[in-house]
Parts: sequence; C-alpha cells; structure tokens
Amino acid sequence: MPIQMTVTPESFPIAGTFTISRGSKTEADVVTVRLTDGVHVGQGECVPYARYGETVESVVEVLTGLAPEVADGLDRAGLQDRLKPGAARNALDCAFWDLEAKRAGQAVWQLAKLHEPKPLSVTYTLSLGTPESMQAAAEKEATRPLLKVKLGGEGDVERIRAVRAGAPNAAIIVDANEGWSLDQYKELAPVFLDLGVKLVEQPFPAGADDALLGLDRVLPVCADESCHDRHSLAELVGKYDAVNIKLDKTGGLTEALAMRDAAVEASFQIMIGCMVGSSLAMAPAFLVGQGAAFVDLDGPLLLARDREPGIVYDGAVMGVPPRALWG
Repeated sequence: MPIQMTVTPESFPIAGTFTISRGSKTEADVVTVRLTDGVHVGQGECVPYARYGETVESVVEVLTGLAPEVADGLDRAGLQDRLKPGAARNALDCAFWDLEAKRAGQAVWQLAKLHEPKPLSVTYTLSLGTPESMQAAAEKEATRPLLKVKLGGEGDVERIRAVRAGAPNAAIIVDANEGWSLDQYKELAPVFLDLGVKLVEQPFPAGADDALLGLDRVLPVCADESCHDRHSLAELVGKYDAVNIKLDKTGGLTEALAMRDAAVEASFQIMIGCMVGSSLAMAPAFLVGQGAAFVDLDGPLLLARDREPGIVYDGAVMGVPPRALWG
C-alpha cells in the first residue's frame, strides 16, 4: 500500500507566558505529520519559526503539497534534496524515521547505527522578564544544575544578578537572541563570567557576526541563528566556540546527526536545542543530544499539557523517550 500522509496543525498551552526579546506567546503552535502504510504509523513534529519566514499555514501548505509524492515513493533520502532545511522537512524527516523503525521492528538508534541512548541532564529556560520576576523564577528552579536565561539588551546585568541571587549554585548560560552590540559584549562578558555564566548564545545578529572574528571571546560564544546545517559550519570557524543544533533548523534528524559529526570534527562544542514544542519534537533531538556539552531540550517542561505518552523528566534528568511516542 502507498504511504499516506496527514498534516495537522496543533497547539499546546504554555504554562504561563514564554518571552524572548522578539516577543511573547502563550501557546506552542506546531505541525504534526503522520505517515501510514496501512499497518504502521510514523509521526514527527515541527515548530514553524517566524524568524525564518515560516508560519503554521506555510508549513502545512508545503507538506500537504508533498502528499502525492510521498504516495508515489518519495522517501527520507529523496526528501533531503526535495525540501530545503527548515521546519517542514524536519517533521516529515522524523516521521519517516519513526515509520522505518516501526516497520523494521527496531529502534531508530539501531537503524542509525548509534549507541543506545541514555538519560540526559537538561537545562531549564527562564524567559525574559524584570529582574524581580526572573529572580523569583530562578528561586523556584534553584536546585537545577544549569539554567538558560533569555536576555533582551538593556538591563541584562541586573537580570543575571537577580538570577544568580535566586539560584546561587546553578551554572548559567544566556541567550541574547541577536540583541547585543560589540561594545555590549565587551562590557558584559567579564561581568557575566564573574557571575558564573558559562556561555552566551548568538549575541550579535546573524548577518553581523563578523565582529566575532579576532575578538577575545573571554565568554564563550555559541551560534544559533547563524547556524543551520553542515553547510553553515565553514562560516562559523573563528567566530564561535559552540553551535546550537536544532532540528527545526537542520530540517530533521538526518541532517542533525550529520551536522553534529561535522561540528565535532571542526572542534565546536555541541549544544542541542529546541523550540517550545511537545515531547514528540524532543524525542529525535534526544538522540543528537547524546554526548553534547549542553542539552537544551526542556520544551515539554514549559507546557501546561504535553502529548501522551510523553517524555518523563525527573528534575533535570530527561528520560529515554518511550517508543510508543516516537522511535
């Protein structure tokens, strides 16, 4: 029987409000792809990202248009050239992996010739707010070993001081979301180091990160918006110390695994990151996160409702995703 594909937009309520420098949201809007051969079902999830011109509607349109090609035999290998990296390819790529695993009666990690995955220690993200609200949030999560803090430019020192006061023993990484200038980096980096910050993500706009060339990066810098797939790595050498691999940027698990290997070969530290999505989006990323220096896969912890079955988080430890969910 030809493989049939269904594409469904879904929303998951966020527990409260999630805020970064670009805005706030109260729901995680995702697109779910399901593939069936009449016996087995494979699924994948993506989060369209407006930063790259994606919307739920545009991703649904792209994927729905591919349904006849999938029925005619388009497979995961062919998909890599058929769609560019991005959210749409991610959902379909991960659904192909899930379907392949179920048809083979094996786990995805076995099909991909990976080591058996183990539970991971993950970050917990504090969204952007006032120093007072961020200190209160940090106090609630003070026992976690690593906090990721969203920043917004002006007032960032006060925010980090407040987080440090709320969680005196946690290590901190910060995400500037392209919001800093070169002068701000030079001013903030030594202060943040003194406050126990280990890394800053994407301090400068992706199109203006040549400023990192030759810069004394006393506070290590991780590429996020500047980093998409393997082809972007060459431009990052000499600018960044680490790269943030997100499946919605790479266009799926297939490219994410290849990119991780290429990034390690190029001597970058690895962060595996996510958008705010459900456990279905985290499950394939979990495989990429094995051995990563920083695992930022806390999306389901930010939701008021997750999928069933979902991934079990025991404090800061992310459990192995159930195969009934994915993989």
